Amino acid sequence: MFAQRAFGYTPAMHRLELLRANIQKVYLGNQSAVEKLIICLLARGHVLIEDVPGVGKTMLATALARSLDCSMTRIQLTPDMVPGDVLGVTVWDQQRSEFVFKPGPIFSNIILADEINRTTPRTQSALLEAMNEGQVSIDGHTRKLIEPFIVIATQNPFEFEGTYFLPESQLDRFLMRLHLGYPSPEDEARVLTLNPSRSMLPDIKPVMTAADLVELQTRVGEVKIDPALIDYIVKIANATRNNDQLQIGVSPRGTLALTQAAKATALVHKRDYVVPEDIISNVIPVFAHRVISKNYMHDADGIATHRIMQQVLETVPSPV
Repeated sequence: MFAQRAFGYTPAMHRLELLRANIQKVYLGNQSAVEKLIICLLARGHVLIEDVPGVGKTMLATALARSLDCSMTRIQLTPDMVPGDVLGVTVWDQQRSEFVFKPGPIFSNIILADEINRTTPRTQSALLEAMNEGQVSIDGHTRKLIEPFIVIATQNPFEFEGTYFLPESQLDRFLMRLHLGYPSPEDEARVLTLNPSRSMLPDIKPVMTAADLVELQTRVGEVKIDPALIDYIVKIANATRNNDQLQIGVSPRGTLALTQAAKATALVHKRDYVVPEDIISNVIPVFAHRVISKNYMHDADGIATHRIMQQVLETVPSPV
């Protein structure tokens, strides 16, 4: 059913391999998370990395950012931050006798929003327009953000003291929510031996330019997806909307996100066509944070929604 074609090998594709290798030099844990992070980058999507402190969330995000020859800003989010600390402010310039806009850290290609759920919902919402529209509105003026633009946010589990819930509208702007988990004993032994955050991370050099990234993002849009696979995505979404265990199912924004993630996955595997596995492998990271279980007050870590989404996958047959 699915045509066997492969993309032509270009310098940008070669740099994509270098990007993965660069990140794997310093992040010695969940290598599947590395691929998902790259997929989000190619799909022009934002990514939320959630797990307990100390498992490498910030180091993974920093390794990706330093591997790209783009502007990068890290925002350490705290409870006392206000939206102006992220977006920027307009101040009075006495010498020029006029108001001058001082751009905030949001005006970069790569934004590392560290511990996003440590700050208040008011400041979290300041990221909404930026993540969804690629622009911000300040003092009645709309200002475009520079391309490419991606937000890589980290957060601790909600049961930790001093954390705030991310509203559903904010979660929906993230293409994926990733969980890293603890490293294997072998990987942890390598971390203890090499201490990559100090010995390797400072020496990471860019291996991909902004132009390379834009070229790859454009090629994602050229990846073909068979109508049978479009129908498969729609059936999975409808299954979440009719599931007795879910209060809210996946919206059309979610199905668009899954389609884009599947295309980016195909490109990562050097194909110009999507296969069912490209969809299946992305359903949980793309869909699980967009649905709400009927016992959502007891599912802050998303375990129940992960289980439900796995059940949904098992009930919807994939195309042959």
